[in-house]
Amino acid sequence: MNTGSDQPGERAVAVDAVAGTYEAEADGVVGEENAERGLGSRAPEFVKARRALHLSWQVGVFVVGLAVVVAGVIMLPLPGPGWVVIFGGMAIWATEFVWAQLVLRWTKRKVTEAAQRALDPEVRRRNITLTVIGLVIVGVLAGIYLWKFGLVMPWKIRDQ
Repeated sequence: MNTGSDQPGERAVAVDAVAGTYEAEADGVVGEENAERGLGSRAPEFVKARRALHLSWQVGVFVVGLAVVVAGVIMLPLPGPGWVVIFGGMAIWATEFVWAQLVLRWTKRKVTEAAQRALDPEVRRRNITLTVIGLVIVGVLAGIYLWKFGLVMPWKIRDQ
């Protein structure tokens, strides 16, 4: 954790780099109000100070993020890490837009919850059982197909 000011009379602020939250050490206030400080534009101060420059910065961030998200959507049916690229585009948008930051927070929370549920022994047993049942059904169907039609390679099929 990094601490804020060493000047007397100034409030020291601790920054948790992993969680992205702020704790006001002097007040002892910790919570959503301080966590919300992380929302908003992360553009450099000289860009934020000039409205036209900030607007063009936002347009540039949006266009780059959009290009990355579109590339991710294209990769969904094609080979490639589609979802990873889509979330990368969302992360680019999140550097500038609050709505994207909130979407990423929600997504991280849901992924964490799903990972915790997946590690639950009861859920793991159920998932393994369902997978085995599904594989048995597929094996039986494949066996019935081979028993009925035999194994004929597509390039050896003759016209009848």
